[in-house]
Amino acid sequence: MAGSYSFEDISGAMKRAAAALRDADVEFALAGSLASWARGGPQSTHDLDFVIREGDGERALEALESVGMRREDPPEEWLVKAWDESGVLVDLIFGPSGVDAERVLAQAEVLNVLSMEIRVMALEDVIVTKVMSLTEHSIDYGTLLEMARALREQIDWESVRRRTAESPFADAYFVLLDRLGIVPEPESGEEPDGGRMRVEVSRSGEGRS
Repeated sequence: MAGSYSFEDISGAMKRAAAALRDADVEFALAGSLASWARGGPQSTHDLDFVIREGDGERALEALESVGMRREDPPEEWLVKAWDESGVLVDLIFGPSGVDAERVLAQAEVLNVLSMEIRVMALEDVIVTKVMSLTEHSIDYGTLLEMARALREQIDWESVRRRTAESPFADAYFVLLDRLGIVPEPESGEEPDGGRMRVEVSRSGEGRS
């Protein structure tokens, strides 16, 4: 089971895994908290995630084994895993919550991360996957709030609202963002593209100028 690691261990495992996947010609995108960190978010000490295509799962595991990582066969059907020599668990995800892996790979942006040029998951996809993975038995808004506070100006919040509309946990998330003054709720009458309807109101007995 994944635990808490030092950032040095996570960053080292990320570089080894990314290099192995690149050398094996497996298309991937850095995901999760490290994708947020790569754009100025908080340091991650809990997870190391990559998004890959389902058909590349076995080849990706073989690539990680070639650099000394140990595969694990998880019960979940939407990812495969491998353990780095540092003890960091590497998740290779092909069924991320709330998004399609092909969309993630298409939307990912090439960034310089720890001196490596790699594709990084879009911030909106990072937030959507984390929100859509919340359940009654796994509710933790801490990381999500930290990401929002650090990166709010880089995120298309209307897109995130629209794509998580079916989740009651997303409703609670946006209430928290509003009440904490991180991201305000859309004003009544505000259009999805950010434009606002202009409404003239006159008092009884008064005309409009």
